[in-house]
Amino acid sequence: MTRRSRLLTTATAGVTAALLLAGCGGGDGGKSKSNDKIAGADTGASASASASPSASASEAAGRPKLDMPSDLSYTFEWPQTGNADKDEVLADSEQSIKAVDLAIVHQDALDKVYLYYYEGEAAAGTQKFIQNYVDHKASITGAYRFYSPDVAVSKDGTASLSYCEDQGKAFVKYLKTNEIRKTKVTAKSYVIYHTSLKKNTKGVWVIEKIISQIGSAECQP
Repeated sequence: MTRRSRLLTTATAGVTAALLLAGCGGGDGGKSKSNDKIAGADTGASASASASPSASASEAAGRPKLDMPSDLSYTFEWPQTGNADKDEVLADSEQSIKAVDLAIVHQDALDKVYLYYYEGEAAAGTQKFIQNYVDHKASITGAYRFYSPDVAVSKDGTASLSYCEDQGKAFVKYLKTNEIRKTKVTAKSYVIYHTSLKKNTKGVWVIEKIISQIGSAECQP
């Protein structure tokens, strides 16, 4: 779930590794400082140009309100599909991305806001991903862009969503010193994600599994 370039990777295996690596979209050949061991900030999240519902509609449905800090911005280039279920998947996925970032900002690996959107394997991996930031007293800053969504919904209440993330303008921020570790844009700045979701009893599309690949050729300009 990390974004940014040049990940400071201490990624573990499986989903956690994917999350950690995915978030920091860069690649400086591992020439990071000794305390730069965070794998970027994955969950990326974007803002306005998306198919998400209005804030009032989201809150009316019981979804948590996300008060994002001013130094984080998001662009979601995934317009409405015209299919109600697909548009709901995109909208909830947008919120889930931002919720993980907010947990990093809050330095809380058990933040209830992101757990509203994650279950099972995805929740466990995301917890470890956020904890990595907490352990290194690091947060995230900058701008995230998400694009090229591919969503499919099944009649059994499950769905899949793949999408790209541009982490070229997003960075790790160390809280003790307020240092922002800026990195150059490389192939590693572009990440592809594959998620498996289900619609829960609240009518929310929650993520059960998530994997990612840094430097995806599909996502590079």
